[in-house]
Parts: sequence; structure tokens; C-alpha cells
Amino acid sequence: MNAFYCSVHAAEEPHLYADRPTAVAGSIELRKGIIVTCSYAARKLGIRTGMQVRQGLKICPSLIIIQPDFHLYRRYSNAFMKLTSEYTPLVEAMSIDECYMDITGSKQFGTPLEIAEELQRRIKDQLSLPCSIGIGPNKLLAKMASDMKKPNGITVLRRRDMPKVLWQEPCNSLFGVGEKTAQKLKKLQIYTVGQLAQADERKLLDAFGVVGTWLKQAANGIDESPVNPDREQSKSIGHTTTLPNDIASRNEAHRVLLNLSDQVGRRMRRQQLMAKTIQITIRTPDMKTITRSSTRDIPTDTADEIYRDACALFDRHWPAYMPVRLLGVALQNLVPKSETAIQLDLFDYEKQPKKDQLNVAMDKLRDKFGENAVLTAGMLTDDPSALIRNHRIRGTSLQMDFRRQENNEQE
Repeated sequence: MNAFYCSVHAAEEPHLYADRPTAVAGSIELRKGIIVTCSYAARKLGIRTGMQVRQGLKICPSLIIIQPDFHLYRRYSNAFMKLTSEYTPLVEAMSIDECYMDITGSKQFGTPLEIAEELQRRIKDQLSLPCSIGIGPNKLLAKMASDMKKPNGITVLRRRDMPKVLWQEPCNSLFGVGEKTAQKLKKLQIYTVGQLAQADERKLLDAFGVVGTWLKQAANGIDESPVNPDREQSKSIGHTTTLPNDIASRNEAHRVLLNLSDQVGRRMRRQQLMAKTIQITIRTPDMKTITRSSTRDIPTDTADEIYRDACALFDRHWPAYMPVRLLGVALQNLVPKSETAIQLDLFDYEKQPKKDQLNVAMDKLRDKFGENAVLTAGMLTDDPSALIRNHRIRGTSLQMDFRRQENNEQE
């Protein structure tokens, strides 16, 4: 989907936003207005994702700033995903605004190009949203093709097109190759996709391990990964929050970690998972990022244990009074709760069932009446990190819990 968040607002209220320079920003008052995405009209004027709102307004004083509404984005996401599933059951959602479709068995709907044109037209007619579609023999080429013509483009990319279309491009133009990998390739005198396609695989294996084989295959347009409609179990669940001001006291940091722990715990319990590893992320005002983690003897799904481990990691690895700009909590080594045998402490075994019942009751209340319906005393605060509980204005394009929850309800 093209400029998805801005396009959704334009579809909902065209009289306010259609064909105008708009930008969706985070909580403008508290996050100093970082632009999450912007409309194509704004992009033509030089507005970019990641830019501060004040900078965007300098470039374009008429820029319309919109606060995010993730409930709205999720509704539109479900609607366009439903349209894709009318052509094939093999639809793999990659984010709130992007999916793969395997149309090998969809010949009754026409050629691949005819299917793409019809799908694009229906999304425009029914949802008033623009989208770009890439057609290829595999996921890699389809993804790269979808990025070639925006907005509202349809591009076909075959393996035989690679030398002409992509081999002269820098390595980081290849989907899946980031700046760090590109820099490492430059040290091997590999600067373009074509040079990567023709590189000595042994040399790549020595430098990158098994990823070296994938790099060479990708540069040649080879990708064997299937379109997988079954959403796999999350490998990790995490939340980060950028703070409106640097914080330097442990009490303030602990308060933020409490709100983060509460929400990651909620998301994990919805998926009936437990975590063995707790990880924290800390970013300094000069944008240096560190992560620290600890692995538990006994997996957990309760916020108080996640919070306790997160605070212990912070206190152990971060000097007192050193300023922090961003904090995050992530749960890793996730295991299904139904398959987890919990070793109960001799003196605690009676409390565990009660703790589980309390979690279930609190989750049900919050599901029905909202995230602020039941809070611990430590969360009764106007701390900016409490905004993480507002699912309407906080979220990311990669957070797909809402789709898993919907699928579970349908089953």
C-alpha cells in the first residue's frame, strides 16, 4: 500500500486530506513530532519520513499534521487483505500494509497481470486506497518489483531481467541487504548487484557464513522461500518508546520499564506464549544503542516478573544518572504456554494458579473496558510512557497481533 497511513486518512476524510500535503506524526506534544509517514504531495515538496515536524513545517508551512489512528489502519488493513484472499488462499501478511500472494493456482481469474490490475482497481474503488503491485516468479523479485513504481504502479520483474534492471545498482538496492552488509561487501571490492551475482561463493561464505550463499542467489534473482499463509509464532515481542526528554534517574527509567513490561506481557498472553529471555534496549541522546538480556530458569508471562528482570538489567548495565532517550523491553525465546511445564517453587506453588487467574481476569477486563480499566499503582501516573497503552495512537506497521487475534476468533 502507498503512503498507507496518510492514504487511509484521505480515504476517510477526502475533503480534508485528499491530494494535500499531509504527515502522520507520533504524539506531537510528547515525542517532538517525528514524521512517521507523509503523503506523496508532501514528498514532492521535500518532506521525508523521520523528519521532525518543525523541520517539515519550515519546508511546507501548509503541511497538515495528523495524529495516528491505529484502530483505523487495522480496519483498512483487514479490508484490503480480505480482497487479496478472494484470489488465493496463499496470502502471507508481512506488515499492516503489505502482503505476498501466491497466484500459481489462480488462473481462473486471468493472467498475473490481469489479476494485479483487477486487484489494484478494486482496492481503489472499494477502499479509495492506492497500491503498488510487483509480479515475479518468487517473493524476492515480486517485492523488489512492487517498489519500482509508486504510487499505483504495476511492475513485472523476471530473473532474466536482473542483469539489465538491477546489476548496475549498488548492493543495498537488493531487498534484504542493509547498509552494514553493503559496507562489508565493499571491503571485498563488491560494489554492485552484478558483481555480487558473479562473486566467488567461497569468498562470500568466508565473510558471511551461510548468508553468503543467499546473497549470491538473491543477486541472481533466486529465492526459494514459499508464500506461507500460516502466521508463524512470534520469535519475539517487544515495545520501545522514545522519550520526550532525556531521563537520568533510575526511578524515572523504572516507571517507563513498568509500562513497557505491562504491554509486552499483555501481547504475549494474547498469543498464549511464555518468555524465557527478557531483553532491554537503551538509546542515548547521541543515538548510540545497546541491548542487554537475561535468560530465566523458568519461563514467565506475568508483567511483574518481566518488569523485575528488566529493572535488574537496567540497574546492572547502566550507570546511575547517565541520560537515556529511548527504552525498550522485548521478550524472546517464546514457547507455547500449553507446552510449558513450569517448575513451581515449594513455597510458591499455591500462589501460581491464583496469579494465573488474576492475569486472566485483568486481561478480560482490559479487553472489554480498555487498557486503563485495571492498573497497578505504579502505572497510575501521567508519565508519557503511559501512552503506550493507547492502541489508537501507538503502534507500528510491523505489529501484527491484531491479525493473529482475528484469525483465532474466526477459528
